[in-house]
Amino acid sequence: MSIIYINPFQFGLAYDADAQDYINRVIAADVAAGNTSGLEVGVQDAINDFFVGCKADGIWSAIKASCILAGARTLDGALVPLVGTAPTNNGFVGIGTDYDRKTGLVGDGSTKYLDSNRNNNADPQDSNHNAVYVTNLGTTGAFMGANDSTGLGTGTNFISRSGFTRNRNPAGAASPATIAPGLFAMSRNTSGSYTARVAQTNGTINDTSQVPFNSNVLVFQRPGATNGISIPTDARLAFYSIGESLDLAALDTRVSNLITAIGAAIP
Repeated sequence: MSIIYINPFQFGLAYDADAQDYINRVIAADVAAGNTSGLEVGVQDAINDFFVGCKADGIWSAIKASCILAGARTLDGALVPLVGTAPTNNGFVGIGTDYDRKTGLVGDGSTKYLDSNRNNNADPQDSNHNAVYVTNLGTTGAFMGANDSTGLGTGTNFISRSGFTRNRNPAGAASPATIAPGLFAMSRNTSGSYTARVAQTNGTINDTSQVPFNSNVLVFQRPGATNGISIPTDARLAFYSIGESLDLAALDTRVSNLITAIGAAIP
């Protein structure tokens, strides 16, 4: 006898309320952008699993500004925030050019970036994380950051294609493993050090925190000396998150499962 797998949600079992709200907002943004197809059940299931999993892990409340840059039918849908303020799009265009539903949004290494509209100083000096999920490393630039053009300003944040990170300190250090596609993130929960994670490996960076640099966190760039843009990347990213300190291994598992499941659900 063969086993029949049934999706329970098709019979009316509710998603997590926050997940359902996010799904509704994404679909509405897609419709407003001209696509009325809705999201595949598998994509919706993946989103719900992400919300439920993050809450079970105790990391959901630490996420203050975040986008899943995949799954949605349109770029407008992909820029709907999970929480917090929507990012400002600077130069990206839609599906088939910059945006891919399975693998995310690609930079041009020149002018395109997202302004997260969350200031680097919105989170406590000793409670902060920045994270990106990279599907293609590209060749150059900053995946995200908030620091001046020299990197010498106090309290700077930075995640780079070179594998370098800074968190609340201009010194920073190389990543704990060879950079690879997947989650690249850092989190600080104490004044004396922070944790960086790449290639499913954590490392401790012994840099003392300083007063957070005053600029919005940019994605696909870092701010320049006058909050302009500096060292843009040509990488492709499928997720970003900004907020307070959290368990990076737990976030890695949840985001990796999310992006894998979205890719499997889309024909």
